[in-house]
Amino acid sequence: MDRIISLTKRRGFIYQTSEIYGGLANGYDYGPLGVELLRNIKELWWKKFVHERNDMVGLDTQIILHPKTWEASGHVGNFADAVVEDTVTHKRYRADHLVEKWIQGKEEFHDVVVEEMTIEELSEFIKKNNIKSPDGNTVSESKKFDLLMKTHLGSLEGEQDTVYLRGETAQGIFTNFKNVLDSTRIKLPFGIGQIGKSFRNEITLGQYIFRTFEFEQGEIEYFFDPEKEDWKQLFKTWQNAMWNFVVQDLGIQEKNLRWRRHTDTERSHYSKDTYDLDYQFPFGWKELWGIAYRTDYDLKQQMKGSSVDLRYTDPYTQKKIIPHVIEPAVGMNRLVFMTLCDSYCEENDRVVLKIKPMLAPYTAAVFPLVSNKQELITYAEKIFNQLSAQYHTYWDDRGNIGKRYRYQDEIGTPLCITVDYESLETHTVTIRDRDTMKQSRIAVKDVVSYIANIIKK
Repeated sequence: MDRIISLTKRRGFIYQTSEIYGGLANGYDYGPLGVELLRNIKELWWKKFVHERNDMVGLDTQIILHPKTWEASGHVGNFADAVVEDTVTHKRYRADHLVEKWIQGKEEFHDVVVEEMTIEELSEFIKKNNIKSPDGNTVSESKKFDLLMKTHLGSLEGEQDTVYLRGETAQGIFTNFKNVLDSTRIKLPFGIGQIGKSFRNEITLGQYIFRTFEFEQGEIEYFFDPEKEDWKQLFKTWQNAMWNFVVQDLGIQEKNLRWRRHTDTERSHYSKDTYDLDYQFPFGWKELWGIAYRTDYDLKQQMKGSSVDLRYTDPYTQKKIIPHVIEPAVGMNRLVFMTLCDSYCEENDRVVLKIKPMLAPYTAAVFPLVSNKQELITYAEKIFNQLSAQYHTYWDDRGNIGKRYRYQDEIGTPLCITVDYESLETHTVTIRDRDTMKQSRIAVKDVVSYIANIIKK
């Protein structure tokens, strides 16, 4: 993982936030390349799960919701992790992370499923096995640590109201359920999708952008009438959609993916069934995307909290029901991290990111063979201008061609186009493929269609 992190910093994918001040724990910024990769993944998610379906609409809700939203949902007081404290340094650690790290490589504990442990069970396991902090000191009993991040609204000291940065995007969907019904012609079954920032006051153990206090989610709440729809069939349909997006659209290797079902003790009390789509990250199998059958819990809770009728009226029978919900929820940052991990390759004398072409930060790079021949520069600029109108295109006229190729390999650019002296005579260019390193001579008039065919793969 260190090599991947080094590459992402060196090439401008991800930086430590506020680095000039020593950084901020669990905080990262997306650099020039990272922001493009993240944007491409988000746009593809929106295209596949919202635009290409006739049973989906989108939403973009506030980060700060009315505080009663979180009281009604049960997040206030119940949204917490189990945390232990180093008795000497007073540093805090997530109890499950300490246990996970301790059991790594210990065959006798391979059946232990840390995710299923309660706070009491984590404390007992740590005490029984004398698990120490990373500094080698004893730790306290496990305690609840609230994940919701508080802030205040109001201009005058003493007149400020406590509010929360949202811990998930889902509740904004539930509180807008009636608005969507009243303002659209959509009918059950249908879903509402949203991409947005969420915040959790989490304590992590060196898992890079996998778990951070600020992150982006892509959540769908799919509403249906349980008397008319088979929830198990809908659930399976969404599982297939999630799997296909990761494997087919993002190009992730299936060997690095698995489904894991939550046990009764791990599953949320309101969920009738929950699965995680896990990816094998460098630090082990971890949740990438979750899907839960939340029944009618959320709408019921927001109805109670607001005293507003959030029932759905069947347009044919006029019967009023509280719809049930299936929720696929993914961390966009985890999709980025997975894509970087899965595409990273070391081949002989080069490092290459074999990112799917349509997701790459740059689709193509244009090189004039040398930088001191104006006729080559002018010809290459014409090609660059033509391509950049449709594709994000990189311009590079510095150094030898070999070094330019290696740089583009490291940032995942699928195609490199070189304008040489032959280009001036035959109106052709050399196009080099990132993955095979094979070079082809292509007519300038065919370059755009050539790129389009590569992106379709």
